[in-house]
Amino acid sequence: MKKILLFLTIFSMLLSTGIISAESTITLKTEKIKYPRGIRNVTSVTEVFGTGQQITHIILEFNEKVVNSQLTKNTFTVSDRTVEKIYSNDRPERTDIVKDGRYVIIELNPKDNGASLRLEGNDEVGFQMKKATSKITQKEDILFTNGKKLEKSIAILENNKIRNLIVENFKQFVYKDPKTGTSVKYNLYIPKNYDKNKKYPLVLFMHDMGVLSEDTKTTLLQGNGAISFATPEEQARHEAFVLAPQYSRQVVDDNGDITSDLDATVNLIRDYLLLKYSIDEKKLYATGQSMGGMMAIVMNYKYPELFAASYLVACQWDPKEVSTMAKNNLWITVSTGDVKAYPGMNAITSELIKRGAAVAKDTWRADYTDAQFLEGARKVIAQKSNIKYTTLEKGTNPYLPKDANPGSEHSGTWKVAYNIPGIKDWMFLQAKQ
Repeated sequence: MKKILLFLTIFSMLLSTGIISAESTITLKTEKIKYPRGIRNVTSVTEVFGTGQQITHIILEFNEKVVNSQLTKNTFTVSDRTVEKIYSNDRPERTDIVKDGRYVIIELNPKDNGASLRLEGNDEVGFQMKKATSKITQKEDILFTNGKKLEKSIAILENNKIRNLIVENFKQFVYKDPKTGTSVKYNLYIPKNYDKNKKYPLVLFMHDMGVLSEDTKTTLLQGNGAISFATPEEQARHEAFVLAPQYSRQVVDDNGDITSDLDATVNLIRDYLLLKYSIDEKKLYATGQSMGGMMAIVMNYKYPELFAASYLVACQWDPKEVSTMAKNNLWITVSTGDVKAYPGMNAITSELIKRGAAVAKDTWRADYTDAQFLEGARKVIAQKSNIKYTTLEKGTNPYLPKDANPGSEHSGTWKVAYNIPGIKDWMFLQAKQ
């Protein structure tokens, strides 16, 4: 008891002095889940897509090597999910080259009705997530390479661990802006092989109003606006820092009101991150959806020399205020069924053209294949213009039901927008002179 009290006292002192931040997590010893003899751990693995976070596969860790050839798609069932593949591996990860090993991978169908961990609700009302719980039943015997066997069982196994791919590679911080007095919680992805002798681009992603939260990681879970820039595939193409602030209050609104969070975010970049890390100030990029896109618009006209390019998704603003960003590099994506963003961006682009901007426009179906999107993006990029304006045709979004309410065309835009090939390539080619 004395040891526990001493630990709590020391921990409180460290917390109060700032040595341990409020974002730190402490792992305490808890009672372990009891599994059948031979099973060590069961891990639910989640990933984030345009539609949000879901459990994509489960990893079972055994004490002995499993004979892969004896596994079938029916060896395990998973409650409320469809099993696609089951195989063993010598590493705790998915693979196309299966082998005997201590790990059994259960891949799940991403199109299952119960795949999403998002609790049902309107994107602009609230954001709640379900716990990443997996319930597994062993339906067939498992054979190990040493001749031992784990017989099938009616017992339901529940995971004792969770891994959040890509999300786990972001670090959480809090920046207190001395100029505004406003604190900004933020997630930061630092390039895997960060070298302070190199210069890296930085991408700022800002979320919509539906993700307002005190939990710093919330913006990483709703959709892939930030995550898509931090995947191994994207980092191999465009190595960059990824900054994703988390706001707990509405920063901008349709009436033109703006809180101090916006300037504090700009100051976070200019006065802190550019000084702390080797970031190329000529290659700063901004993107955001709905409220976050509106913030990007305000930042562009208020600080027109800050960003090399911006990707504006499902947003709008007062066209009378945007004249100073007429020369900026912008890519705009909205749905023609978005009753606010579509007419709003039409008005903005018309105003920017009056101020000397060159605008290239095209309309795409939201259910295009990657190849079709890439072809469309290349056609738009080929046109000499500093502003690219692409619209997604109403009623073609594959993530929306046919009887979807009108507001869904708005939130449905960013379920597609960050998966479109070609746009990120265009963005990273832009640099401030």
